[in-house]
Amino acid sequence: MLLNEELTRRTLVHAATLEWMPSPAKGVDRRMLFRIGDERARATSVVRYAPESSFLHHQHPGGEEFLVLDGVFQDESGNFPAGTYVRNPPGTGHAPRSDGGCTILVKLWQFRAADRERIVRLPGEGQIATLRPGVMSAIVLFEGSHERVVMEEWQAGADVEVANPEGLELFVIDGDFTESGDTLDPWSWLRLPAGLEFHAKAGPLGTRVWYKSAPLLHEDVQAFDAPLPEGPNR
Repeated sequence: MLLNEELTRRTLVHAATLEWMPSPAKGVDRRMLFRIGDERARATSVVRYAPESSFLHHQHPGGEEFLVLDGVFQDESGNFPAGTYVRNPPGTGHAPRSDGGCTILVKLWQFRAADRERIVRLPGEGQIATLRPGVMSAIVLFEGSHERVVMEEWQAGADVEVANPEGLELFVIDGDFTESGDTLDPWSWLRLPAGLEFHAKAGPLGTRVWYKSAPLLHEDVQAFDAPLPEGPNR
């Protein structure tokens, strides 16, 4: 399956308007934003767990990162409430579930091959970043080689710029903003190739946005032939 696989184009998806599609696990549905592959795929999706739903224990040979959008995501390592950001590097595994239901933004098979650091940032955790014009708060959730992940709050009506030297991916959590004539509201996902300028105007209630500044696909991305057992993908 190929979905929004052309990485040289500006891509915008309003995830809140998409239909939910079933995953291999009962009670777990997804809205696909980007996909190269079938159940073994480089993928970015919004995934919804119904109350008491779960996946069997499985490995992530290509790594997984996710942001909890609502509810509480759970696995053997703990409970992760809305606003938590987690990076499970290649070779890790778990049995995810949600007793009360939750929704997450998740990226699979997009780790650099050498990245083996597990990161958990609970709500409010991370490194406080220098503020730019129009930005009320900025927390760096992860910073590594050619990759920076940030949660920001933008002032109501502010003009905001985000540098884009290598590639940019943004997901709206709360509020809205306009960019290139489009209005992005909660769960809108925008992907820009390297060098394409990003100039936004925050809406009247301000904006909270998660974004990643990084190559849209690392040159040294983890290969599909990783010698690890394969489990169900989200």
